[in-house]
Amino acid sequence: MRPGRVLPRSFYERAPDVVARELLGCVVEAESPEGVVAVRLVETEAYAGPDDAASHAWRGPTPRTAVMFGPPGRSYVYFSYGMHWALNLVCEPQGRAAAVLLRAGQIVSGVDLARTRRRPGALEHRLAAGPANLAACLGLDGTWSDRPVTSARGALRVRAGERPPTGDVLTAARVGISRAVDVPWRFALADDPRVSSPRPRRPPG
Repeated sequence: MRPGRVLPRSFYERAPDVVARELLGCVVEAESPEGVVAVRLVETEAYAGPDDAASHAWRGPTPRTAVMFGPPGRSYVYFSYGMHWALNLVCEPQGRAAAVLLRAGQIVSGVDLARTRRRPGALEHRLAAGPANLAACLGLDGTWSDRPVTSARGALRVRAGERPPTGDVLTAARVGISRAVDVPWRFALADDPRVSSPRPRRPPG
């Protein structure tokens, strides 16, 4: 898909690990009265539905996770550990419940606005490193959940980017979970300083 085009709903109507990998290099934009912040994605994580014990949808739909069972190409923003927000993008056909967590990125527009949403002194290349920091830079909270991300006129949208070479994409186990810890559905750009900790490493050899 041509870089700059907003990703259509059909992009998200696929398995979460496929979507997660192909989101690398894409750009998520959030527009508010304060301005627009755009983040190029360098790290993602995939979560399936009832078959994935690490997924919020594992036990079926709840008021919080109902959006995961709805149409693909929508936002799922949740409050994590009672401290911060995290942005996910719903995928799979409606009723299948899957999502991709956006873990880290490079701010490519609106860096000054993003700085006001982070703690003073944060290094520029770490402003959007980690799911909480990424969501904070975009200015997201629970009111941004269950919004379409497939319209160029929407306040939250995702644009196609330059696809990274296959050799630059690292695959690793997901982090910050206590179940299904060995599932290799974390995807990150190799050697990118914006990837969250612990950073995946290239295999030796």
